[in-house]
Amino acid sequence: MSEAKIVEVVAALVWDGPRFLACQRPASKARGLLWEFVGGKVEPGETKADALVRECREELAVGLAVDDVFMAVDHEYPDIHIHLTLFNARIASGTLTLLEHVDAKWILPSEIDTLAWCPADAEILAEIRCRHGG
Repeated sequence: MSEAKIVEVVAALVWDGPRFLACQRPASKARGLLWEFVGGKVEPGETKADALVRECREELAVGLAVDDVFMAVDHEYPDIHIHLTLFNARIASGTLTLLEHVDAKWILPSEIDTLAWCPADAEILAEIRCRHGG
C-alpha cells in the first residue's frame, strides 16, 4: 500500500423495492463510463451522512433519506486510495435528474453483471448478491 492519504468517500445503495440505483460516470472523469453508486468525497466538517445527502442533491437533484451502513471497503486506485462507506438509502424528495452522470438504471441484484462497475465496488457487489440474491 502506498503512503498516499486515504480519501473518505461515501456512496448510497439507493433502493426502490427490489431494485437499486446504478449510475454511469462521465467519460471525462477518472474511471469514465464505469458504473458506480452515487456519492462522493466527504468534505472537512461534514458527517458521512451529510456528505451523502449533499452529493445526491448535487448529482441527482434528490433529497436522500440515509439509513444504516451497508458496508465499508478500502480500495487503492493508481491515482487515489479511498475508504468507501456505503449506506442503505432511499429517495425522500425530488425527481431523479442526471446532473453529472451520463446514465442511471434501476437494476436487480441478478443484473449486476450486465454493467461494467468501478473496481472499488466489486466487494460490495458480491455482498449485495449474497444478501439479496443474484
